[in-house]
Amino acid sequence: MLNNYSLGVTDMKRSRAFYDAALARLGIAAKARGETFARWAKEGRDDFSIGLVPAPDYEEPVAQAHVAFTAPTRTAVDAFHAAALRCGGRDDGEPALRPEYHPNYYAAFVVDPDGYRIEAVCHAPE
Repeated sequence: MLNNYSLGVTDMKRSRAFYDAALARLGIAAKARGETFARWAKEGRDDFSIGLVPAPDYEEPVAQAHVAFTAPTRTAVDAFHAAALRCGGRDDGEPALRPEYHPNYYAAFVVDPDGYRIEAVCHAPE
């Protein structure tokens, strides 16, 4: 349904490291980068980017976005979660089945360095 999506970040180096590590576990590769932006894609689609924005004048950012990336396997969801935590993400839901969505909804949630809720989800049965 979405063609592409982008999030504003306050520290490009920190955010690039976070997304490079986490998205690589889902087979999503870095495609372009500059001083104020970075873009990732998988097989020419699922375009995701970040762009540098001014730091807010409050301590904790209030992020109002939730982005879910499709994972090819449950193992990839696990790897995404682990990599995200190693690179500055905060746990917001360990990898697990979420039957309230559907019986095969296996997902993990993290909060990125700017406070955005990022998810990896696999819809396939084991």
